[in-house]
Amino acid sequence: MDTQQQFQVLVANESHLSFAQIICDEMASSAKARGTGIAKRSPEYIQQKMREGKAVIAFNQDGIWAGFCYIETWSHGEYVANSGLIVSPAFRKGGLAKAIKKKIFELSRQTYPEAKIFGLTTGLAVMKINSDLGYEPVTYSELTQDEAFWAGCKSCVNYDILMSKERKNCLCTAMLYDPKDHYEPEETKEFFEEKKSVFERMLRIKQWKLLKPFFKEDNKDSQGGAKYSQSGGAGKIKSFFHYFFNL
Repeated sequence: MDTQQQFQVLVANESHLSFAQIICDEMASSAKARGTGIAKRSPEYIQQKMREGKAVIAFNQDGIWAGFCYIETWSHGEYVANSGLIVSPAFRKGGLAKAIKKKIFELSRQTYPEAKIFGLTTGLAVMKINSDLGYEPVTYSELTQDEAFWAGCKSCVNYDILMSKERKNCLCTAMLYDPKDHYEPEETKEFFEEKKSVFERMLRIKQWKLLKPFFKEDNKDSQGGAKYSQSGGAGKIKSFFHYFFNL
């Protein structure tokens, strides 16, 4: 599907404030369907990002809302995250997510040219999109250590896992683009394509390894608690296990 003909992807502004509630609702619905966590955001927060010109919004040719993503800054602008990527169910699997990620990445580079751009994801599809843009898999220690960022994970269903690992690992995979030290997008894209099947296996193993202690705990705890579902730059490339199993 040609996203350039099917969709309009643009920087959000005040004219888009009315879409904030549907965006928040879809973020929550999508996270619940995947059985994974997401830091919750209010419509007011989304509107603030639109007013600041730090968000990207997409519409189909009929003007129907189709997708969204926004920019967050941490550690006094040293780090930037492209957060809250969401595509309306009606428009998924057509390349729109990639178009939105490309647009928000370009906006981030333009607005914060010196910042490291990072992301956390539980999905192989987003890992591929990030790799196409030049992101590399990294350990959590290479992300921002800003307490405000990690506080945003408290609303995630996997927060207990994150804290049990002292914020060194969780179900999400960390990826980073460092403007001062990075591979070219062609290189990171080729690397991902060559190792895609390995990444997929590693994601499954990581999920099993991190969730296993909680399965045991739930079996012993008759009082219940959090339940989890199994369905649910240059020179930096290290072993897969270093990225996925920093346990």
